[in-house]
Amino acid sequence: MLTGPRWRLGAHDLVVLWRRATGFGRGGAPAAGPDVGEEADIPCLADAISDPGTPDEYSPEGWTRLTALRRELSALRARLGMPLTDLIAEVQRVLALDVELVAGRRGGGLDQLRAFTDVAAGFAESADQSDPVGVVSAFLQYLDAAWEIEKGLAPVEVAASPGRVQILTVHSAKGLEWDVVAVPHLSAGVFPSGVAAPTWLTSATELPPLVRGDRASQGDQFGVPQLDTEGITNRKQLADAIARHKDSLATRRIDEERRLLYVAVTRCAEQLFVSGHHWGQTGLKPKGPSDFLVELRDVIESAAAEGVPCGTVEQWAPEPPAGERNPMLDQTVEAQWPADPLVGRRDDIEAGARLVRAALADGAALPMENDDDTDGWEADVDALLREREQAHRRPEMTLPQHLSVTSLVELRQDPQALARRLARPRPTRPDLDARRGTAFHSWLQRHYGAVRLIDFEDLPGDGYGSFEDAEDLAALQSAFLESEWADRTPVEVEVPFEISVAGIVVRGRIDAVFGPDSPEGTWTVVDWKTGHEPAGDEMKAAALQLAVYRRAWASLREIDPARVRAVFHYVRSGRTVAPTELPELPPAEELAELTRD
Repeated sequence: MLTGPRWRLGAHDLVVLWRRATGFGRGGAPAAGPDVGEEADIPCLADAISDPGTPDEYSPEGWTRLTALRRELSALRARLGMPLTDLIAEVQRVLALDVELVAGRRGGGLDQLRAFTDVAAGFAESADQSDPVGVVSAFLQYLDAAWEIEKGLAPVEVAASPGRVQILTVHSAKGLEWDVVAVPHLSAGVFPSGVAAPTWLTSATELPPLVRGDRASQGDQFGVPQLDTEGITNRKQLADAIARHKDSLATRRIDEERRLLYVAVTRCAEQLFVSGHHWGQTGLKPKGPSDFLVELRDVIESAAAEGVPCGTVEQWAPEPPAGERNPMLDQTVEAQWPADPLVGRRDDIEAGARLVRAALADGAALPMENDDDTDGWEADVDALLREREQAHRRPEMTLPQHLSVTSLVELRQDPQALARRLARPRPTRPDLDARRGTAFHSWLQRHYGAVRLIDFEDLPGDGYGSFEDAEDLAALQSAFLESEWADRTPVEVEVPFEISVAGIVVRGRIDAVFGPDSPEGTWTVVDWKTGHEPAGDEMKAAALQLAVYRRAWASLREIDPARVRAVFHYVRSGRTVAPTELPELPPAEELAELTRD
């Protein structure tokens, strides 16, 4: 944050601030020497911002920025007693995080911010609300654990964006497709990686294969290999078995990276480019091609020899001579730091800012039109009229790259509410309805023997009813067991899907799918509802959800949507509702109209 586009503290100011933080971390006065190593207590950096020392130690601009930041952080600390979701909303507002993301022109930033607020809301739902400060502390510990164990929270899934170049990891590209895909870095030790991954033999964070659900069974070559100790009677035999087990784990790691390569090369619709390199940014020895790149070359050459060409080897660089120096080491890369957030447009923006300041100054210097209005009533009335105009103005909305099914329904039902939520995301308060849905769906998974996990965003939420205690859940369970669906066996449950609606990627999960009575019969898609039945316009909006599920299942099975029947089952009343007519999915023209200012 200190070096980000808003505060941009320079190197000198950072050194002074860090030196002061180091002193606080050691429990004494700020360090005087040049040593600002990693032994300093990093959390004390916040203490140094609260008590940075004297202005003469910093640059004038740095001291001004540091003072402004100190005021903002002090104001936020005074709000630590707020509920977690409200506090995070206040942090976003005070630090202008959403504004900064929009101004930075970086795609996906707001989506990541929304995902973070959803994580916070989910955490707060299960926390003790009687101790807000304790909830904040526990949430910070949760984030620390997420970083240490999983290198952070799961990022928002990206979507393919036509007309632009996207740089992303192979994991992020799963399920997407582009016309042209380039897969670089197929070099030895890079892809596949030459770094040995930790195993259960060396790391306490890895589960032994014997207790893993994905362990290999007898004759299974795809699961995690188990250590075979059968017939071992001495230390030498055990050492040999462990060595073989390590080799098996290493082979599995290579196979996993091979499957990752498969994901990468199957993302393209038209053209695929793959490449490797001898010299990296560092290193004294050339890397050479990886086994994967060699295998791809051999496939291309074999196919060409058989008269069925499948690609071209445009260039295969020879191995560098022995003792040659890495030329990348002599290429100096220079960059401004901290980075200029207005690079390439600073002159225009600063010129615009000067015009705004000048206009404000001219306005302040003008005399009041009505000197008799000493109390400023006219100005107040003008301000109120502008406020009313803004309140009735349709908010400008840019749809994200992907929507949930519930957001698509909201877009048709109340586009202005969705616009406000997308324009300035706020975490939702812990919802008892979500608790009810989570508990019932978890039980329903066990009833049907399902093993898929449910995302909070994918849970069917109808916004009605209440969940008081376990008795309510028991009532829902009893009602379901008396329904027609209790004794039927679904073909699939909690089916994730992703379809395109007028160019927008819509994602969700289908609760349950029941198969047809005959090969050409009708499939039934069921969405479980734990609240009461809506009516009128609410039911029409809800029916759009079923239309999406019908299209999604038809797409997954590659069948005519007419062969898919979609219904709501209201668990509490035991009624199954099948709308006589499902609405058509909104075309691009309707989405454009709904999002137009």
